[in-house]
Amino acid sequence: MDLISNPTETRTKLWKTLGDIPAPFLPQATLIAKRDQPTCALEHFSYPNSLGDTVYGYLLLPKGINFPAPAVLYHHEHGGKYALGKDAALNIRENGYAPGIALVEAGFIVLAIDAYGFCQREHQGPAGKHESGAATELSLFKQFLWQGRTLWGMMLHDDLTALAYLRGRDEVDAERIGAAGMSLGGSRSTWVAAMDESVKAVAPISQMTRWRDFAESGYYRGHSIYYYVPGLLASPYDMEHLVALTAPRHQLILTGDLDPLSPISGIRKIMAYAREAYRQTGAEDKLELQLYEGVAHAYLPAMVEAMIDFFRRTL
Repeated sequence: MDLISNPTETRTKLWKTLGDIPAPFLPQATLIAKRDQPTCALEHFSYPNSLGDTVYGYLLLPKGINFPAPAVLYHHEHGGKYALGKDAALNIRENGYAPGIALVEAGFIVLAIDAYGFCQREHQGPAGKHESGAATELSLFKQFLWQGRTLWGMMLHDDLTALAYLRGRDEVDAERIGAAGMSLGGSRSTWVAAMDESVKAVAPISQMTRWRDFAESGYYRGHSIYYYVPGLLASPYDMEHLVALTAPRHQLILTGDLDPLSPISGIRKIMAYAREAYRQTGAEDKLELQLYEGVAHAYLPAMVEAMIDFFRRTL
């Protein structure tokens, strides 16, 4: 098993697969509004992402705790819910939880932003107000390819920049930052933790896709177009390398064993490789997998509860 010997070099090579994406930076955010919630103070903010676009986000500051406090960068899902975006952290989901509020109630600061094409960025494509949702997403994918970039790389750039903003807040204990999300949010969390060591604990939910196993399944329509990065299958990398790059930091993978977006054959290969990487860094107990038997692509109440328990233990 050829394990990663130089994490910095691997990160650099993975970043280059995403196209001509500049390095993340510490953004200067503008406060749009601040409102009092039952369990937190909510700041609605925006910042320019240095790539010609504006990022919109929420920062949730728990009440009744001492600062600096641990924090979680929460990544919203896809599911065709373009109008949802960062509000996924605030809205009660089908599983009965508003994940961001649940984290706040557990004592965590929470930051959530809109990815390209979602919520306040639904019209942030080349056609402006004339397109929204899936049309914006597809047009952005085409535009960025022509520019030598990828939609995935641009989304990751914004997530890493949001992480820098979170890390720079006085209320945040920069040594206790986690990342989590479901589906699209799970992949965003995995990449962010792999690329930035300031994430001390990561909990990807219902998305742990090994690209080659997924390709063999033929179910390309399962993932939306954001997921496809030119040349990845021709590269020496796959999801196990990203998971291994998080060693020796805490990682909890939560997924169903019947999820067609993450074939179980791929998950087994990912875990075999990553477990060895964690073992070699003396952190075998810091990599956890919770498989939910008979479950496909889902966001179960038990997954939210396991995520919160994980961050309580690790942050």
